Amino acid sequence: MDVELSPRAHHLPAAGAVLVATAIAASVPALGDVGRLVAVLVLQLALVAGWVVATGIRGFAGSLALGAVAAVGADLAMVVPERPELDALLAVLGLGFLAAVVHQMTRPAPRLYLVASLAGVVLLLCSVCALAVLLGVARLEDGERAATTAVLAVGAALLVGHLVDLVLPRPQVAEGVPRGLVGVVLAVVAAVVVAVLRRDGGALLDSMSAVIYGAALGGVAALMAIGASYVVVERGEPSWALPVVQAVLPLAAAAPVAYALALYGTA
Repeated sequence: MDVELSPRAHHLPAAGAVLVATAIAASVPALGDVGRLVAVLVLQLALVAGWVVATGIRGFAGSLALGAVAAVGADLAMVVPERPELDALLAVLGLGFLAAVVHQMTRPAPRLYLVASLAGVVLLLCSVCALAVLLGVARLEDGERAATTAVLAVGAALLVGHLVDLVLPRPQVAEGVPRGLVGVVLAVVAAVVVAVLRRDGGALLDSMSAVIYGAALGGVAALMAIGASYVVVERGEPSWALPVVQAVLPLAAAAPVAYALALYGTA
């Protein structure tokens, strides 16, 4: 029989995981470049384990290994070059995709859910590579401030979204998913507030840039949080992996957006 999680089970563990993930991503980098690398790698490995468990990907051990290797490769692509470019991540994604195909094709027969498992691994590879982009953000001009602001803005958006949807998941985005439009709007507002409070200077241009930065990150995080909620609903039973996915996957989706905006000075 299908089991439906209560709103508390859906949102409160996720809100706690958001606080932990935000604390790791925002505080550990204060130790320097090595600290930032450690923080990102910890979140990547947590996402790898959480995603594989939450989605039930077939080829469990191989999927974990592929995700971990991709995470390390993506991080090295962002920290080893003197001037890192996102182009380097294409090599990680390309090789990772080929490895994922070989892994799924060589599973012992019968190869049930092969296409679904391959799709899950590919999305995982994209997610860990996207998280590595946070390392690239930090290496841009004034990038450390932009990276920290991105983490705090996404964390605020996710936390507010979960708390609002806990009490008012209306108008409901989709039947059976306890996420509402009010939560999405207030999540974006929370991200904007964080970005504006952390703006560098008081000029109108700086304020507008901060609003754009916060709104873009908050919007991406809020939409991806809804996607993560679909995973929770489909799983239908409590698991430690679900809050991890709900907390880290939206941050991964927002990292490339933060890079693009910081690169062109909208941060």
